[in-house]
Amino acid sequence: MDSPAVTQLFRQLFRHHPACQSRRNLATLAAAIRDVRRQRLHGAQQPHLRQPQPSQQNRTYAIRGRGAAEDTKTSTESNWQQRSELFQHDMSTEYKTYPFVTADDLRSRKERPRRVKMLMRDFIEDSLYNPNYGYFSKQVVIFTPGEPFDFPSLQDELDFHSLLSKRYVEFEDRLDEIEPSDTRQLWYTPTELFRPYYGEAIARYLIANYKLTTYPYHDLTIYEMGAGRGTLMLNILDYIRDIDPAVYDRTKYNIIEISTQLANLQTSQVMKNTAARGHSDKVEIINQSIFDWKQRVPSPCFFLAFEVFDNFAHDVVRYDMTTEVPMQGIVLIDEAGDFYEFYTPELDPVAARYFRVRDAATGGRYKVPYPTSRVGKWLSQQRPLASNLSNQEYIPTRLMQFFDVLGRYFPAHRLLTSDFHSLPDAIKGLNAPIVQTRYQRRPVPVSTPLVHQGYFDIMFPTNFETAEAVYKTITGKHSRVMSHDEFMQRWAYIEDTETRSGENPLLSWYKNASVLFTV
Repeated sequence: MDSPAVTQLFRQLFRHHPACQSRRNLATLAAAIRDVRRQRLHGAQQPHLRQPQPSQQNRTYAIRGRGAAEDTKTSTESNWQQRSELFQHDMSTEYKTYPFVTADDLRSRKERPRRVKMLMRDFIEDSLYNPNYGYFSKQVVIFTPGEPFDFPSLQDELDFHSLLSKRYVEFEDRLDEIEPSDTRQLWYTPTELFRPYYGEAIARYLIANYKLTTYPYHDLTIYEMGAGRGTLMLNILDYIRDIDPAVYDRTKYNIIEISTQLANLQTSQVMKNTAARGHSDKVEIINQSIFDWKQRVPSPCFFLAFEVFDNFAHDVVRYDMTTEVPMQGIVLIDEAGDFYEFYTPELDPVAARYFRVRDAATGGRYKVPYPTSRVGKWLSQQRPLASNLSNQEYIPTRLMQFFDVLGRYFPAHRLLTSDFHSLPDAIKGLNAPIVQTRYQRRPVPVSTPLVHQGYFDIMFPTNFETAEAVYKTITGKHSRVMSHDEFMQRWAYIEDTETRSGENPLLSWYKNASVLFTV
């Protein structure tokens, strides 16, 4: 369970479970650097240090919902099962009486909801993207290191880590001079760390594939979702203008940004830079969710989505260990704002469609969170307090809906996306997320996504094998997946980010990332 000290600290601040940190935070970078030094002293291979990782925390689950020791289910339990800690309050009456809401229903609300129930994906969507209290709407600050790093002048990765840590602290010190904050969620991204080289690699990919496919019959139209500060856009446009003016003349760049805060930042700051660089007539910022998109774009275009899939809302399911029937997770919020989780075999249409699409796309070959052999099932039931439900599986229903949008409204698109295929120290479950926040510059991970809305990053890994199969099935397009370092070795000038020792942070920091692109 979560540590009592952390729980006590954040109970005063948030009332609910403790707060935590963003995935791209460098608060524990010093420890990571010490690990590198220790391994070097012992002649060990240097580990991947993309980011500091939280420690794993476990939680114990009850056998059943209501009446854990009962051998038979009541009529109520035939429709749902409450997932709970041992000795948790029975919330069956509230479950039957509280209204069902969605994230869309909560968009106009300025206060976090109470006395309601919703699907897990709506709870996560509301926690991350609610315009008034969502994580991306109010909490996120994106770190920029100032001048680009001169990698060839650095001795090795450890030298880069030290310099980055120093700039990171200085950046936040300047923020605190303007407005101190104990709960600032400070990120770093590959675009910012490796600018302009990361963006230039993407630009080379775009130019080459544009010329191979639609040039000169169509313009180079680019859509980017989740553009942060707009740094990738600037680096791409700078490179195309300087290297291929003929292509630049036909380039149009569109940013689709759900966060009003980030859209305003892009408008007020990025547009000033684009005007100075001559890109102002090339750029349009569209402040809306991609899931609200209704305009058909029939012409060929490239669609960029970097580190976006990881924050798409997921549904949670558990399987009946006897029948293997999936049961969908529902979150109940009581009048005090506390959370309870229930499971029902009545899947909503989106989750039910995901199971159908996944089964068709993969030929029924995918991982499940329970033993599939007869012996494995028997052994799993012999454990003390064995549950009648499997562990949780988090299914990417929002990702499926994103592919729906691409297929329906961008029929001639070419997708280029990169995200994490694995995340160490995630919470319990198959395809489970890291849930964490940041308090007084220190990371605080927790063991459940049911946390105070808006203060926590809920970050999922992407199963690229399944995602690619679903993408092909929905859009009808061919695609390919490769590792991040393989993609960068193909399209980046890797000597630009190579240190004197031969180590290359652009390649080593993102070993747990993959790239999916349309071919």
